Amino acid sequence: MSRIDYFRDPNAPKANSVVPSVTAVVRDDAGRLLLIHKTDNNLWALPGGGHDIGERIGETVVREVLEETGITVEIDSVSGLYTDPQHVLAYDDGEVRQQFSICFRAHPTGGTLRTSSESKEVRWVYPADLDDLDIHPSMRLRITHGLDETRQEPYIG
Repeated sequence: MSRIDYFRDPNAPKANSVVPSVTAVVRDDAGRLLLIHKTDNNLWALPGGGHDIGERIGETVVREVLEETGITVEIDSVSGLYTDPQHVLAYDDGEVRQQFSICFRAHPTGGTLRTSSESKEVRWVYPADLDDLDIHPSMRLRITHGLDETRQEPYIG
C-alpha cells in the first residue's frame, strides 16, 4: 500500500481516522542513528508503526523496530508527541490519517540489520550525513528533537 504525506498543505484531504503509532530514535555507541528507507513513500524515516490492541506502547516500539530493522532495542525515554492536525497521511485505500505518533529514544541491545516488507533499506547513519537523505519534514522534526540531548521535556505538538 502506498501513501502520500501532506504537511501543512491547504490542499490536503480531510482526515477520516487516527491511529496511535510510534517511532524510535535509536542510536548506537558510535552515535549513529538507525533509519529505514520506507517502501510506502520512498522516504527515509525512523523505524516505527501502529499500536496494536493488547500491547503496551513500549512493546509497540520494541516490536516495530525489530520487525522493520532486525535490531532489538531497549527504551530510554519519550522524546516527543506528534499530533499536528495539519499532517495527514493519505493511503491508496481511501484512509486519510491524522498524525498521532509518540517518539521514543532507545538504544540497541542486539540483532542484525535486515529489511522487511516496510523497509527496502536499513542503515546506521551519522547525524552529519542526514542531509544526504530524503526525509519528510515531520520526520526530520522528530529526529531533531530525538537527537537533542539538552531537551529535558518531551516535545508536544
